[in-house]
Amino acid sequence: MNDSNSRRTFLKQTGVLSVSSILPLSVLPIDYKYKMGLQLFTIRDAMAKNPIQSIKYARKMGYEDGEIYGYDVNNDTYYGIKSKEFKKQLEDLDFTISSGHYDFSSYFNDSAETLERYVGQCIEGAHNINSKFITWPWLAPEYRTLENFKVLPDKLNRIGEQVTKAGLQFAYHNHDFEFTDHNGEQGYNIILSGTDSDLVKLQMDMYWVEHSSDKSPAELIAENPGRYVMWHIKDMDKVTRDYSEMGNGSIDYKKMLSSIEKEDLQYYYIEQGGNFAENSMKSITDSAIYFKKHLQRYL
Repeated sequence: MNDSNSRRTFLKQTGVLSVSSILPLSVLPIDYKYKMGLQLFTIRDAMAKNPIQSIKYARKMGYEDGEIYGYDVNNDTYYGIKSKEFKKQLEDLDFTISSGHYDFSSYFNDSAETLERYVGQCIEGAHNINSKFITWPWLAPEYRTLENFKVLPDKLNRIGEQVTKAGLQFAYHNHDFEFTDHNGEQGYNIILSGTDSDLVKLQMDMYWVEHSSDKSPAELIAENPGRYVMWHIKDMDKVTRDYSEMGNGSIDYKKMLSSIEKEDLQYYYIEQGGNFAENSMKSITDSAIYFKKHLQRYL
């Protein structure tokens, strides 16, 4: 099957063939400071079926950069593809991977030596795909206690030191649970105050900050200069407060992105974890169209 037919088959299977013929195929203008990024977890169902065709479609929608998840350290594979081969296929698509979410939470109670070995494997994978950041994406529910938040900064600092020595950067990604009150203490404040700002950068999920924090994204950035090097940009359903396609939700990104401090920003990723109006591929299409028309001018 030739490439054209395989693409049409893939688009038909993922429910976006009907709109593909009317969408812009041009790449981003060269005068934008930041690449338009996509957290590939958004399209995890399509990535599981055909990762390269999924990225190829995202590339044609204007996404130039991505954030990966699900690295298999035992087999050195991303989405079932050996890391060095994956890099070659990304280069063919003119698509970069600037950051990756890795499964550090599963090693929370393991020994320092086991964690160090795992971090070393993640570093190897990141180097092989020329990815700049290694990111701690979440803390599993069973570890979200005040006691564990108090030991987390030391783990983050040690990982950050190992990653930095390898020539990469390390970051922590927030959700909502970090902002939960624990008798006057908050996990996120413990992370902010207990980590070395040179070793542990921050990836702000703007949706979760708007959803659960008593501070705005702008306030957190202003209070922590030099730390928020990456953003996750996703919208919030006006009724359920679940995820939503860009432009359909309640977060005023025009106001936010036009005024927020961007001095420390290196990468951003559009993301939608679920609650798709139709399906994930249609959602990244609709979000890209809205973002390029209304928001990309600020980035």
